[in-house]
Amino acid sequence: MNADVPRARPLLALALALSPLPATAQGFAGLGTEASGFALPDPATVLAFPQDHGAHPDFRIEWWYITANLRSEDGTPYGLQWTLFRSALTPDGAEASQLWMAHAAVTTPDAHHVTERLARGGTGQAGVTPTPFEAFIDEWTLAGDLSATTTLTAQGPNFGYDMTLTAQGPIVLQGDEGYSVKSPEGQASHYYSMPFLAIEGTLHLPEGDIPVTGTAWLDREWSSQPLADRQTGWDWFSLSFDTGEKLMGFRLNAAEGEPFTSATWIAPDGTPTPSGPGHPTADPQGPPQVADRDIPTEWRVTLPAQNLDVTIDALNPTAWMDTTVPYWEGPVTVTGTHQGVGYLEMTGY
Repeated sequence: MNADVPRARPLLALALALSPLPATAQGFAGLGTEASGFALPDPATVLAFPQDHGAHPDFRIEWWYITANLRSEDGTPYGLQWTLFRSALTPDGAEASQLWMAHAAVTTPDAHHVTERLARGGTGQAGVTPTPFEAFIDEWTLAGDLSATTTLTAQGPNFGYDMTLTAQGPIVLQGDEGYSVKSPEGQASHYYSMPFLAIEGTLHLPEGDIPVTGTAWLDREWSSQPLADRQTGWDWFSLSFDTGEKLMGFRLNAAEGEPFTSATWIAPDGTPTPSGPGHPTADPQGPPQVADRDIPTEWRVTLPAQNLDVTIDALNPTAWMDTTVPYWEGPVTVTGTHQGVGYLEMTGY
C-alpha cells in the first residue's frame, strides 16, 4: 500500500462521526449514538432537487461520495474515490458547529494512494451549495450541474486527479423513495444515488499523468443516528453490470445476531426495485491479511429475485484507507451470472 497521509478517511461515510462524538459513542464510529435534538429521517419526506444536493445542517451526519471505475488507453484498470463528510457538533445548525472531512484516493493494480483534509465550518474553508452546485474543501472541488456536467478535483502529496463527470441517467432513490432502513430497530437515513455517470480526465500519479475514462457513482446520505448501538460496521458494494443494470447492496454487521442486509436493483432506465431486509446474501470467500487484519476482499453475492449469483474480487486487496477512522475501500471486478465492475467498502474490521 502507498498511503500519502498516514491517517486519512472512511465510508459510506464515516469518519464524520469522529471528533464530534464522545468517547462513549456507540456503534461503528459512533454512528449508533443517540442524537438528541437533531432531526431524524422521516419516511414521509419527499426528496426534492436541486435543494437536496445541498447540506442538511439540522441532521448530525452527511456525505457526498463518489467512486469510479477507470481504464487508461492501454487498458490498465484504476479506481478513484472522492468523499466529503459533514458532521455537526450541535443541533442548532450553526456554521461554526459543522466539522468537515474529505478523502481522496486512487487505486491501481499495484498501489493505493490516499489523503485527507479537515476543516471547521464558518471559516470559508469547506461547504456545499445546491445552486449552483459546489462541494469543496480547500482546493478540492465537485462543482457544476449534477444533472449535466460537473468537474472533480483533488490533490495529495504525490497524487491527484482532474476529472469531468457527465450524467447519463436519472437519480435513483434508495430504499422506500429515499428512506433507507439500516437496522431491525428502525434506524435509517435519507439516501439517493446517481449511478449513471460517465467520467474522463487525468490521474496524476508518481509514474506520470495518465488519461482515463470510465463510469462513476455518486452516493448521498444524511441522518443523525443511522446505526443501532450494537452494529459494528458494514460491507457495502455498488456494482455496474455489462447489461446496463446496477446493484447497490449492504450488509450491516452486529456484535450479536445476524447481519442486516438490504439492496436496490436498478434497471438500465434507472427504475429501482428495493429488495427489502434479508436480501441479498453476501458471503466472504476468504480473508486475506490487509493491514494486519483479516479482511475478505472476495465475496459471493446472490439475489435470487434477479437471478444474480456473482463473485466480486478486489483489483488490489491492499486498498486500506489508513485514515482517521480506518476502513477498506477499492474497485472490484464482477464475474458469474453477470459481468461488470464496481466498488466495495468494508468497515469495522
